Amino acid sequence: MKSTMTRWNNNINLLFLIKIFLIYFIFIFKFFSSYADNENSLIAIGSNDAKVKIKIYSSFTCPHCANFHKQVVPEIKKNYVDTGKVQLIFMDFPLDQAAFNASKILHCIEQNKQIGFLDTIYETQNQWTDGSNINEINVNLKKIVKSLGITSSRFDKCVNNKDIEDKILNARIDGHQKYSINSTPTIIINEKKLEGSVSFKNIKKKIEKLI
Repeated sequence: MKSTMTRWNNNINLLFLIKIFLIYFIFIFKFFSSYADNENSLIAIGSNDAKVKIKIYSSFTCPHCANFHKQVVPEIKKNYVDTGKVQLIFMDFPLDQAAFNASKILHCIEQNKQIGFLDTIYETQNQWTDGSNINEINVNLKKIVKSLGITSSRFDKCVNNKDIEDKILNARIDGHQKYSINSTPTIIINEKKLEGSVSFKNIKKKIEKLI
């Protein structure tokens, strides 16, 4: 199973990285307008007036990202978001085609369903990523998102939406350029990259120094 997944990942990830490389050159010429569009469509929780703004760059197929979302995000939300001190901003940084497709669905659904989508996708990560090729994974993902009211036809339409695709890739390139992101999860606190562990304890130290 692992050898099959490794071969599939190598092939799919190569195509995915080539796509990012090509989009990169387009992004250079469209940087300012693309960045403005991305900033206007951020997925966030917490007050816009919060003193501390935390960007979470993650990939839906990254196990560490799933753990962070399930274990650390709730602690930040309970202690700082709900009290108006912190705003959490969820940023896409897909590392492979499967994560890329999930990100497309996220940006294709209604805004009031997006946070629920994040929770569901990370909670069920082991289920929908269990496939030997992208078609099998898409079938798994379709089953998961059906509970959120996303039909198979809508799923296909979202995955093939070029505008959403460009927006996600542009934001990924922007994140890499601005913060030198090359792994996930990467945490940006008030425009500064978090060094060290992404544990709640470490993040709490940084927040307490800023509020």
